[in-house]
Amino acid sequence: MTSFLDQVNTLSGQTVQLCYHCHKCTAGCPVVSAMHYGPDRALRMIQFGQTERLLTSRDIWLCLGCENCAEHCPNDIDAGRVMIALRQVAGERGYRRGDCQELREILADYLAQRPESVIDERLCVGLGRLNQLGQTITEAHNISGDDNRERLIWSQNLERVPDGLEGKRGAETIYFVGCVGSFFPRSYRVPQALAGILHAAEVDFTTLGGQEWCCGFPLLSMGRQAEAEELMRHNIAQVKELGASRMVFTCPSCYHVWKFVYPEVTGEEMGIEILHATELLEELIEQRAITLGDIQKRVTFHDPCDLGRKSGVYDAPRRVLQSIPGLTLVEMSGHGGESDCCGGGGNLESFDPDVVSEVSLRRLDQACEIEAQIIASACQQCERTLANAVRRHQEARRLRMRSMDVVELVWQAMQTRRQGDGETG
Repeated sequence: MTSFLDQVNTLSGQTVQLCYHCHKCTAGCPVVSAMHYGPDRALRMIQFGQTERLLTSRDIWLCLGCENCAEHCPNDIDAGRVMIALRQVAGERGYRRGDCQELREILADYLAQRPESVIDERLCVGLGRLNQLGQTITEAHNISGDDNRERLIWSQNLERVPDGLEGKRGAETIYFVGCVGSFFPRSYRVPQALAGILHAAEVDFTTLGGQEWCCGFPLLSMGRQAEAEELMRHNIAQVKELGASRMVFTCPSCYHVWKFVYPEVTGEEMGIEILHATELLEELIEQRAITLGDIQKRVTFHDPCDLGRKSGVYDAPRRVLQSIPGLTLVEMSGHGGESDCCGGGGNLESFDPDVVSEVSLRRLDQACEIEAQIIASACQQCERTLANAVRRHQEARRLRMRSMDVVELVWQAMQTRRQGDGETG
């Protein structure tokens, strides 16, 4: 019979027994204050086979998946991947229930042996929300539950809708918009800006439109691999049908799974170039396909976890920002591989939104320390999370700080240049 330790090791691809309880993963965890055990004690509990005790803890569902733990681990253990494996095991054993009474019935023998143990009501409430999110994604093919045929609703306010925006066969580039950019009104500005940039640069691009399904990342984060794979295989088929040579993403989560997870699912290379928007923008700026006007602002860059630590893209967004005339780029105390999470990942917004607020406010503290006027990111979810924090943070409001995406800043700089050329002419 496979041990709990071996099962977790196999599912996570980690070697949990290498943990010697140095606490470094916990020291870097942005949500440890909300946890009962923390990453290091969770790893120790796996080593000692404390299965039910761990699988009925809120801790495994509070993980943001930011991989700050892996950045600090001397033995290269990624506790975030371990947490996802634990979520998968919890699902297989029937512990992923949103009803505390049902969970108590499943765990009747364990609770009888440990009368001091209780099922946290907050666990059941959070799991209920996650189960609803999972059902929404599998049924509607997006995280919001909107009609998936409306994925291009953001394009309605474009000054000019590019020809072939949806499902153009033979287009060179496919823009995979993602659920947040497609269905969250505040985030429409990001795909609108990128569409404007690509059109101005004469990039031959299209989107999957209503045939774009959720990339599968939220389901993977819940430990629901089989359901995620269904979405992935659909997306791969749609992209192959259009015959593009490259894909561009403004969502780092979509970018990460397409570049690193999709090949694992198919067992073969994708045969298509995968670019984050900041990588493509850097290319367009170097080729002088776009020209940028002056923005006199003090800007700091927040590294999205899925783009930075998990995908290794640190330089491209910074080089893009440094290409904007007049812009001053200043770094927060936590940046690059040491960047703190904004709090918007790991489905935590669904499981416990109050914890998200705490994490995002701490991140904004660092931007206030250097008196940034703009906290820029390269992720729609980060931008949303940080914008919400700005509205609650007194010092950020005093500084009149704004949360923006790098794509938005580039589009703004292009508009500034165009206006300047018009005035000159």
